Amino acid sequence: MCLNELKPGESAVVRALTTEGPLRRRLQDLGLAPGTAVDCLGRSPGGDPSAYRVRGAVIALRRCDCGGILVAREGRGAAWD
Repeated sequence: MCLNELKPGESAVVRALTTEGPLRRRLQDLGLAPGTAVDCLGRSPGGDPSAYRVRGAVIALRRCDCGGILVAREGRGAAWD
């Protein structure tokens, strides 16, 4: 599943980044790498962007940027959602 499919209050682990170029580098600089835990904290009233906790920092990402981040919900082992 993609990161933008997480609902507020849900947690997941990053499995892969499918983006390329500068966006991939930006996401990596923000701490999004395979194996990283991510918590969805909430969405703006319009639904975009969403707030996520990554490595202790709160970041806001647009829905289109989250589409390239594949995650698996915590508690499901290595299964892909």
